[in-house]
Amino acid sequence: MFSNRNQGAIARIQFALAGINAHINHDLPEAIVATCQVTGTTPDHGGTHYRDYTAINATLDSLVESAKRTLNVRLPGGALPPVSHLEDTFAAWNVSAARESAWQNAAHLWQLDTIPLLAASFVDMLDGFTTVISKALVPVP
Repeated sequence: MFSNRNQGAIARIQFALAGINAHINHDLPEAIVATCQVTGTTPDHGGTHYRDYTAINATLDSLVESAKRTLNVRLPGGALPPVSHLEDTFAAWNVSAARESAWQNAAHLWQLDTIPLLAASFVDMLDGFTTVISKALVPVP
């Protein structure tokens, strides 16, 4: 992404969503596990922590929708054409769905905690998954 940051054909929102993607799909599962370890809890689906975790989803979704309108311009500031491949790509990406996947990945990572080799392999898989999505959001021209 850094090597493409000055290309005029790339919209600001592409970089913003790629950053959000990296945070949610890679960092968030590890942060959930680390928080559970510190607090002596587990990443149970449907528990109090899960309800707190999902309570912010509607707010985050609305912020992303607002950012899509504000940042859907090229890097120098010119508007993108009215119909572009970006609209289809962005329509397929959803904060709430990504955060749900992150919670599930944290639960898997939690279960793998006693098997360090599998846990490391799972984190490597998250790295690859995050990279693929980021490349879809910011394709190299």
